[in-house]
Amino acid sequence: MKTLFALFTLALAAAATAQPYPAKPIRMIVAFPPAGPVDVVSRLVAPKITEALGQSVVIENVGGGGGNIAAARVAKSAPDGYTVLAHSSAYVVNPSLLGNLGFDAEKDMVPVAVVASQANLIFVHAEFPAKTLADLLALAKKEKLAFASPSSGTTPHLTAENLFRVRAKVDITHVPFKGAGPAMTAVLGGQPPIGVLAGTAPMPHVKSGRVRVLAVSSAKRLPSLPDVPTLNELGYPGMEDYTWVGLFVPAGTPSEATQKLNEAVLRAVRSPEVRERLDALAFEATAAPLKETSDYVRAELAKWAKVVRDTGAKPD
Repeated sequence: MKTLFALFTLALAAAATAQPYPAKPIRMIVAFPPAGPVDVVSRLVAPKITEALGQSVVIENVGGGGGNIAAARVAKSAPDGYTVLAHSSAYVVNPSLLGNLGFDAEKDMVPVAVVASQANLIFVHAEFPAKTLADLLALAKKEKLAFASPSSGTTPHLTAENLFRVRAKVDITHVPFKGAGPAMTAVLGGQPPIGVLAGTAPMPHVKSGRVRVLAVSSAKRLPSLPDVPTLNELGYPGMEDYTWVGLFVPAGTPSEATQKLNEAVLRAVRSPEVRERLDALAFEATAAPLKETSDYVRAELAKWAKVVRDTGAKPD
């Protein structure tokens, strides 16, 4: 009797395993609090992924540690395609900045897609006296200033460190927050009055006149901010830095699941309503096939390791 029961149990397990992916809802663990770029983009594409795959995508925000708390959790989860990490470009900074993450960012996770990217903005509270980046740097040589970032290890943090400390040779204190939303709130309150964030959180307040953008880290000026110069234009060549939103799954996830997830994201960013929303948020859709995605993430790991070395950035 026990043998028959054991065989029956194994048969049920085999039948469940044989079901085509996905056979149940997918958990998307967002590595930052609500209102930041990772959360916004994740919630934008999740319904389209649901539509493409026929299963719900359930979002859970797990902030902290520059996104590393969520990343470590997903890296150690079952590699079955039902737990997906949504992270920012901090994913490629953390290995060199933080050291031991508890997992290998290159070997223990598989990139599914770099969904979208946007430039980092250097901006100030509207009542702050600096009207240009040159004004800000001149003030920094005369008085003690501080800037807000979404967290240590994010690309806005390192864009600022590279610009201020390495390129301009000024000391502006870094004040890390637990996500872009809290950092934006702090700048709106003038504590501190300077922010370096990806475009999503500041953009509504730029349009309302509550903050003023001094420079962008894109290769060319943003259509949504045509009067704001790039860092290249302002004499800081090679500072083409982007905050991006990427999806990852644990290594060992079946290739069928990874491929289907990638195709669902590609389909999502091609939809007119998603593209229109991304444009409004100053995002560029960048999702690509799996091989191209993997190559890009590998190159980003190398790029930001060099920036960490050059800036001497440390976790705050």
